[in-house]
Amino acid sequence: MSKILMIVSAADSLELADGSTHPTGFWAEEVAASHRTLLAAGAQVDIATPGAVRPTVDALSLDARGGVSETDAEEFRAYLDSISDRLSHPLALSEVEATEYDALYIPGGHAPMADLAHDADLGRLLKEADSRGTVIAALCHGVAALLSATTPDGGFTFAGRTLTAFSDTEENQGGLGENTPYFLESLLRERGAVVETGAPWSDTVVVDGNLVTGQNPQSSVTTAEATLKALTGR
Repeated sequence: MSKILMIVSAADSLELADGSTHPTGFWAEEVAASHRTLLAAGAQVDIATPGAVRPTVDALSLDARGGVSETDAEEFRAYLDSISDRLSHPLALSEVEATEYDALYIPGGHAPMADLAHDADLGRLLKEADSRGTVIAALCHGVAALLSATTPDGGFTFAGRTLTAFSDTEENQGGLGENTPYFLESLLRERGAVVETGAPWSDTVVVDGNLVTGQNPQSSVTTAEATLKALTGR
């Protein structure tokens, strides 16, 4: 049985480009659909957050403001309720070791831009996991978490790797627009990643060796499935 660590942001707010504060959290579909897919395949899925803080779901991911139908919102809400105990008692990111897991899985929502993108404990985990060939999966804005992994000279651990992420076009169409703290696609390119994006809101997943990335919430199930496939191929 594969053992997977799902790393979820603990942030509930994000400072925008204009200095204002925007409420945020994890995106419901990305946690619910990913967790359900991984669990259904027989994987053990532990949840960890910075400081073992119970993560906050982004309210926008559970209603029409976030482009989510009521039917889907009810489904995601019900699943999150079913794993409420796991979400309420996450592991502390600082206390887990990469050697304990076959894969690391990072869902998004804008929240990872606020904490995971510069979390030293996560950076340590990612670098160790990558050096061991452990599967690393990140989804949507969760790909921002990869930025926490840096080389001794300040470079980006994943420079030169091919990946996808929430695109600049999507950020302008249905995200924070020009008020975003940074455009993730552009920043990843600046840091040296090779970014491949599909059409806006398309189910797009990119696999580069042990690195699995999904573009947006629509890619949640496919990203989880690609993670499972990468595990079977080890």
